[in-house]
Amino acid sequence: MIDCDGYRPNVGIIVCNAQQQLFWGKRVGQDAWQFPQGGIHQDESPEDALFRELREETGLLPEHVRILGVTRSWLRYRLPARMVRRRSQPVCVGQKQRWFLLEMVGSDEDFRLDAVQPAEFDDWRWIDYWRPVHEVVHFKRSVYRRALCELVPLMFPELAAGPLRGRCASSRSAGS
Repeated sequence: MIDCDGYRPNVGIIVCNAQQQLFWGKRVGQDAWQFPQGGIHQDESPEDALFRELREETGLLPEHVRILGVTRSWLRYRLPARMVRRRSQPVCVGQKQRWFLLEMVGSDEDFRLDAVQPAEFDDWRWIDYWRPVHEVVHFKRSVYRRALCELVPLMFPELAAGPLRGRCASSRSAGS
């Protein structure tokens, strides 16, 4: 399912623990790390896709997490030209995503990267909140920054008004 602008609807999933760290998954067979994400099927709501993708990619079930928030609107990123499959119809130029912030209420043992085959990730770890912006593949960095900036008050309400203003100002002006 691709919209009239060439963007595929998708959910992005940020899971945090009690120590205010984020789940970071290593893509199978690659030295590439990212948050779980995946496409929204035609008959699914973003929330339904969230729980399906969460189970498929991490093995977590709805009872292992609590939804803290979701981005207000779609956040978009374009694929590099070399990754666009021009022969596919319709042509997909990128993703438009609704990002969910989830609080882990289960334990680390609830993660099952092999719950569904083929697996998306072959390793994972907890990392600091802003680290993904610097480590994710370059073409996703802007959308990661925008999602983290929008959702940060849910994890760090004491920082939302002050120190984050400069870090997130460029994200607000970049639009969605």
